[in-house]
Amino acid sequence: MDKKEIKKTIRKEIAHLKKNHTMEWQEKMSALILSKLEETDQFRNARSIAIYHAIPGEVQTESFINKWHKAKQLYLPVIENDFLKLQPYHGPDNLKAGVFGILEPASNHPVDVSDISLIIVPGVAFDKNRNRMGRGKGYYDKLLKHSQACKIGICYEFQLIDEVPSESFDVPMDVVITESKVI
Repeated sequence: MDKKEIKKTIRKEIAHLKKNHTMEWQEKMSALILSKLEETDQFRNARSIAIYHAIPGEVQTESFINKWHKAKQLYLPVIENDFLKLQPYHGPDNLKAGVFGILEPASNHPVDVSDISLIIVPGVAFDKNRNRMGRGKGYYDKLLKHSQACKIGICYEFQLIDEVPSESFDVPMDVVITESKVI
């Protein structure tokens, strides 16, 4: 199998595993993962943080965003012309459904990625070498390659696999956090 076929198989397997977990389980594990994130020096020292608004099956970030948006400057991604742009988060009343129905800031004041000190990244799968596999559109890879920010991938333990097939354009994480470990 080539890398493309391997990635397709991994995405299918992870999607199947996600179906085995209730929203209650996801919220409980998400709280553990995000608690571990809060304990990192990278988070404590960050002033400006890019974080995603979760879709079902991803580490749930809504409570975390609501908890921290007044203490830290948070930015959420907005998909625009096949690229992610980071928009300031000004509270839940300033969100709209964007591409794929993902909630995003309604404002249009993008920040340069070089102004971000920490980027919290979702993924379909990660490995022990902190390689990440996304959904296959390359949105985060295009954003991350222009950033010197610390990159922290967050995922459930079942999304941590032996090896993510990586390409030259893939950007590895600096840290990966699951409910049971920090890599």
